[in-house]
Amino acid sequence: MRFNGEISYRDDEEEEEERENENNLQSYSIGVGFPQPQKLIVGYALTSKKKKSFLQPKLEGLARNKGILFVAIDQKRSLSDQGPFDIVLHKLTGKEWRQILEDYRQTHPEVTVLDPPDAIQHVHNRQSMLQDVADLNLSDCYGTVGVPRQLVITKDPSSIPDAVSKAGLMLPLVAKPLVVDGSAKSHELSLAYDQFSLSKLDPPLVLQEFVNHGGVLFKVYIVGEAIKVVRRFSLPDVDESEVINNPGVFRFPRVSCAAASADDADLDPCVAELPPRPLLERLARELRRRLGLRLFNMDIIREHGTQDRFYVIDINYFPGKIWENARVRAHIYGFSPESGAEQVQEKVC
Repeated sequence: MRFNGEISYRDDEEEEEERENENNLQSYSIGVGFPQPQKLIVGYALTSKKKKSFLQPKLEGLARNKGILFVAIDQKRSLSDQGPFDIVLHKLTGKEWRQILEDYRQTHPEVTVLDPPDAIQHVHNRQSMLQDVADLNLSDCYGTVGVPRQLVITKDPSSIPDAVSKAGLMLPLVAKPLVVDGSAKSHELSLAYDQFSLSKLDPPLVLQEFVNHGGVLFKVYIVGEAIKVVRRFSLPDVDESEVINNPGVFRFPRVSCAAASADDADLDPCVAELPPRPLLERLARELRRRLGLRLFNMDIIREHGTQDRFYVIDINYFPGKIWENARVRAHIYGFSPESGAEQVQEKVC
């Protein structure tokens, strides 16, 4: 069956890889009593950039072979007049779109919406995104997971030094925009070394205590129940002399982008070692439940000099490179009308 045109040309190596992936897909099942359906319709509403990075020909081909069809949602038409859909996959912003989706969820409870707009909105604000991690206060035999101490500043830059002193935060401080709206600017950050320079920052923002972490962070991608971890280069460690001798605010573009991959770098094993899998699985499971999200990633750091002390410093919904640069490929292998939000079962290769 063809859908939205022909599959683009692939060389022999690509075709062999797809055959291998298809064979792997056939080895998985959702369990007794859940047969593969003949067809499942996924309606998608994505920005052009997200569509380009996500809906690549290889993914569409694999999905089509499993009876899964991706159908573009026409935003100029009523959502209820389109479909019918089994799943609605989206990453658009704006109050109007959120209301459309909420109304659709109310009138079509049989359709799985990935993910609920209110849940997504929760992680678009850095004041609220980490609260569930802090409340969880996860600690077990594999380690502890918390968040850096932080302070929210909504206005009046001149008040920042005094507010920082009253909160007892230690310099240096990482400054991040309060709202995450998908723009490059919302992912920029600054590092403030001295009290005086804090008044040069631009609210609204969040100030986080900087935790030395060996210049490496871990991006933990959550796709349903699947987890994939990759290393990224991050800000280097800061010692006391640097804080004293480098007054000012230093601004950085997006630090942990895919181009900063550290997976193949020659790193100190103590820095490069991935967080324990059981710890990440427990954290992901708890946050899926608390956040109500199925597609997201966490930026995690390990405090330098420790083996088991971790901090979540950011959470992002439906991250841009989850399938591409992060090398996370969704192998959709089973569906069940009874399984609700579990309709899409993912396996990370």
